Amino acid sequence: MCEKNLWDENGSETAGESLAPGTYRFPPKLQVFGRDIQKEQLKYHHRRVAVEKSFTFDAAHHLHLYDGKCKSLHGHTYRLVLQVSGYVNEIGIVVDFKDLKQLVKERIMKPLDHQYLNEVLPPMNTSAENMIVWMWEQLEEGLANMGKPEQELRLEWLRLYETPTSSAFLKREWMVEA
Repeated sequence: MCEKNLWDENGSETAGESLAPGTYRFPPKLQVFGRDIQKEQLKYHHRRVAVEKSFTFDAAHHLHLYDGKCKSLHGHTYRLVLQVSGYVNEIGIVVDFKDLKQLVKERIMKPLDHQYLNEVLPPMNTSAENMIVWMWEQLEEGLANMGKPEQELRLEWLRLYETPTSSAFLKREWMVEA
């Protein structure tokens, strides 16, 4: 048996009672908005915080003037990882993950998933290094319309995996320098 902190029916903590391993007590009362926590408490801080989300898509491409296997048509399961930062809103959220998902779906997945990249991207060699800059431009433009202005949402970095062990990486300061 292990000792866990438990609560009695009044919500008071009772330490030292034994429970079977892997057994946990359900809290006696759930926090209720307006009674136990107020709106002004939801935004705990005013700091810039980053959130990350990753996505996968499948696509085919080939590289021009490349001396290697990638000169021939082939496919990848790409993995895109992005980090967005900003200041939390009035309920303590920088950006809703579902909104990030929608942004990537519209700006990246719709045009690229299960496509021949040489045909759907602007004229470029479809290297991960070129593609990630195009993706940055698409996502940054979309982020401009998300959140409230005081949240100052911004793309911090992107990583595009072409294979599980090979990726291109881009961060904000490199895009600002250009």
